[in-house]
Amino acid sequence: MQMSDELAQWLAGLLRPTVLLEAAALAVCVATAWAVLRATRKAAPGSIWFGERIFDGVLFALLALALAMLARWLLQGHLPIALLRLAVPVLASLAVIRLVARVLHVTFPQSSLVRVLERTVSWLIWLALVLWLTGLLPLVLQEMEALSWRIGGTPVSLRSLVEGVLTAGVVLVIVLWLSAAIEARLLAADGVNLSVRKIAANATRAGLLLVGVLVALSAAGIPLGALSVFGGALGVGLGIGLQKLAANYVSGFVILAERSLRIGDLVKVDNFEGRITDITTRYTVIRAPNGRESIVPNELLITQRVENCSFADRNLALNTVVQVAYGTDLPALIPKLARAVTAVERVLTDPAPGVLLSGFAADGLELTIGFWVGDPENGTLSVRSAVNMAVLQCLTDEGVEIPFPQRVVRNA
Repeated sequence: MQMSDELAQWLAGLLRPTVLLEAAALAVCVATAWAVLRATRKAAPGSIWFGERIFDGVLFALLALALAMLARWLLQGHLPIALLRLAVPVLASLAVIRLVARVLHVTFPQSSLVRVLERTVSWLIWLALVLWLTGLLPLVLQEMEALSWRIGGTPVSLRSLVEGVLTAGVVLVIVLWLSAAIEARLLAADGVNLSVRKIAANATRAGLLLVGVLVALSAAGIPLGALSVFGGALGVGLGIGLQKLAANYVSGFVILAERSLRIGDLVKVDNFEGRITDITTRYTVIRAPNGRESIVPNELLITQRVENCSFADRNLALNTVVQVAYGTDLPALIPKLARAVTAVERVLTDPAPGVLLSGFAADGLELTIGFWVGDPENGTLSVRSAVNMAVLQCLTDEGVEIPFPQRVVRNA
C-alpha cells in the first residue's frame, strides 16, 4: 500500500509544470555527456569504454548518470523531483546493459550468440526496473522466496537460485573484462616474440576463467566440495567425447611454447599452402594467397607432417622456364638474363638469381631461371610476372627468338 502511494505521488509529480525544468536539466546532462565524449573520444574498436558510436560505450551512460545525479541533488531543494527520479535508475540500467554488451563483444567478437545474450540481459534488466518503479518487485521477491524445493536435502528457493545466477553472471562479466584487457595489453606489447605473447594471453585467459567459474559457483550457493562428484563424470567425458577437444587445447599450447609454428610462417598442411594468421588454443588459421582460409585443428599440426617454409629461413625460392632457339649464344645471353632478373623489385641479390640450361626441348633450348624473394607473404604471382616481363624484354633487346610450334596448312 505504501509503494502504491509512492507510485501515485510520483505519477502526480510528472504532471506538474516543474517537470519541464527537470526535462531541460536532463537534456542538458545528456547533451553535455555527448559533447564531452565527442571531444575526447578515441578511435578504439575494441574498447569497452568507447564503442563504435558515442552512445554504444559504457562511458556515455556513466557520464550522463553522474550529471543526472548532480542535477537532482542541485534541484531537490528548490522543486519537487519526479522526472530525474526516473532518469537516474534508467541511466544506471543503461550503463549496466552497455557494460555487459561491450564486454561480450570484446571477448567474443565473432560469436553469433552475443546478440542473443545482449538482448536477453537487456530485457531482464528493463523488466527488473519496471517492477521496481511500479512497486511490484518486493511482491515478486516474496513469491519467489515462497517457491522452494530440496536439492540433496538442502532447501533451495527460486529467489536464492536467481540471485546466485545473477551474482555468477556479474563475476563472469568482470572476469571476461579483465581477461580481455590483459590479453589486449599482452598482444600489443613490443620487444617480446608474438608466440610468447600469444601463449601468455591464452594462459592468462584460461586461468582467469577458471577462477571466475569457481567464484561464480561459490556465489551461486554451490559448495566447491560438491564439484568432486562431477570430477569422475568430467574425466569420463574427456576420455570419450571431449578427447579431441582436450588434445587440440594441449596441442595449441605446445605449438606456442615450442615455437615450431609462428604467426606469419608460410606452411603447407595436407596440400593446403598459406600463411599462418592466427594461433588459438584450439585451432590455427592458415590463409592462402588467393584469400581462402583454412581452420586446422592444432592436434593435426602435432601429429601430421607439416612443411614450414619459414622455420629456419623466411626466403622463398621461385623459378620460371623459357625456351630460346637453337643456335643462341648462351654464354653471352645467360649473364644478361641474370642481371635483368636481379634488377626486378623484391628479387634478392643474395642469393643471386641463376640461369641454367635445364633441357633440350623439341622446339628449342630450355632455360630455368631461379631467384629468391624475402617477402613471400606479399604473394608470388606479382614477382613472377615481373621476372617474366624482365626476361621477355631482355630477349627482345638481344634479338633472341622464342620458338613456338607452327602449323603448315597445305592445299590439296
